[in-house]
Amino acid sequence: MFNADPPMPATSETPKPFAPPRRAVMLVNPNARRGTQSLEPALARLAAAGIMVTREHFSGPGEVRADILRHARNCDAVILCGGDGTLNAAAPALIETGLPLGIIPMGTANDLARTLGIPEDAGAAAGIIAGGARRTIDLGEVNGHPFFNVASMGLSSDLAHSLDKTMKRRFGKLGYALAAARVLMRARNFRAMIITKSGVTRVKTLQIAVGNGRHYGGGNVVEETAAIDDGHLDLYSLELGSVWKLALMARDFRAGSHGAWREVRTERCTEFEVRTRQPMPVNTDGELVTQTPARFRLLRNAVTVFAPPAIAARDV
Repeated sequence: MFNADPPMPATSETPKPFAPPRRAVMLVNPNARRGTQSLEPALARLAAAGIMVTREHFSGPGEVRADILRHARNCDAVILCGGDGTLNAAAPALIETGLPLGIIPMGTANDLARTLGIPEDAGAAAGIIAGGARRTIDLGEVNGHPFFNVASMGLSSDLAHSLDKTMKRRFGKLGYALAAARVLMRARNFRAMIITKSGVTRVKTLQIAVGNGRHYGGGNVVEETAAIDDGHLDLYSLELGSVWKLALMARDFRAGSHGAWREVRTERCTEFEVRTRQPMPVNTDGELVTQTPARFRLLRNAVTVFAPPAIAARDV
């Protein structure tokens, strides 16, 4: 799927693990929720660290991979200014090139940035890149599509389908709440098979979610001990008789303790499969990219990111 020998940046030596990059390509999503914010504080912070930046805008996720590959031989880092959808679109090229990733959050939820402890202020986020500290993280993959945060089917896929870009830009996180209310009104359980090394489990569920990172959905927690470099995926199946019971569970989803409810089935593994009677869309990091049957696997130590060095010891 990916090149065995990724192209090397055109630099005289490999950067040290905690040194800032020397040349970076900055890809900006002007359609992101906060895409109109000034990047001047970020550019000034990067320039002060001696980082030469080539800045480009892109009009859609399909351009991100091509832009990274086009610049790969002339830079030693990629800086993405956008939300989780932008980061998701970049994942294949980051794996293919091996270039480290800098993040300046400009989306609505910014769950990967939250997981990594990267602030939403552009200047402060650029300061993390300038500091040079790096962290190697895992990715999940479903049917060949890598993801950072979570992949799911059921409620969240219905939400992704109903939440258009205009609503996200106009209402931000409130847009998620408005779309979620509409989705819940017509939510129905579906039947699925969860196939792991230990066997086959048949479920009737509202949602099956598979987390690689820690945060998803604007700050919910995949599982209370989950980390983006812990070497496994966290699955949960939401097997409720009434969708309105979710209101009682909301605090536990924010804390990652929802697995304590008897209606929530949980499992940890590195690869498994989910099958449904009819094909169902699968949402990865807010984007609908494939459908069931869904084959999941962990991509261990897949991407390097610029992140605060002490974040592994903190709960953000």
